Amino acid sequence: MSKCEQCIVRQFSSLKTLTKDELLKMAECKTSYTIKKGEPIFEEGEVTNGIYCVKDGVCKLSKLSSNGKDQIVKLVKPGELLGQRSMISEEPANLSAVALEDMEVCFIPKTEIIQFFTQNNQFSMSVMKTICGDLKEADDHMVELAQKSVKERLAGTLIYLEETFGTDSDGSLRLQLSREELAGMIGTATESCIRLLSELKKGGWIDLTGKKIKIVDKNKLRRIAE
Repeated sequence: MSKCEQCIVRQFSSLKTLTKDELLKMAECKTSYTIKKGEPIFEEGEVTNGIYCVKDGVCKLSKLSSNGKDQIVKLVKPGELLGQRSMISEEPANLSAVALEDMEVCFIPKTEIIQFFTQNNQFSMSVMKTICGDLKEADDHMVELAQKSVKERLAGTLIYLEETFGTDSDGSLRLQLSREELAGMIGTATESCIRLLSELKKGGWIDLTGKKIKIVDKNKLRRIAE
């Protein structure tokens, strides 16, 4: 994990715009971590003082509501960066980042990133485009919460999980979320999520085996989502 210029996941983030010299400087100052499933990378209200590059694994970005429920805002996959908005705005983290599976991440200090930001226009523009993309996703998610039923949101989320993270050899979703986490993604109570999953199973659209979820009829599920 020491050679940033040889890291494949770099090609999926704003780091691809850095020069070879900048990547060498970054490799000298970064710190690599292994984060176990369920552990936080950072928590809401924490001052991060840099950004994290996800090399392997998936984490959730979530916000704890006043009633104690965890609202999942986004799932972050390998190649994406964490903490750039907080770093630029100089505010504490607005969300918590918690590993959904074992992860490998690299931390790059703020002093180094800000230097790249001021000296490399391509890098700064790429970071801003990423932040704008996140804002667009947040807008779309807010509209879905307001206009779509919980069943429609659940169907859409299951399709998203399959198309984004793939399936295991048995055809079930590779990224296994708990029922509580799935409920947190679609903005409903865990009990409602469990009930709707049972409905989708009875309808023949999905199959449930323990915690595993398998999409059986994707076309019909997509029609529900739309």
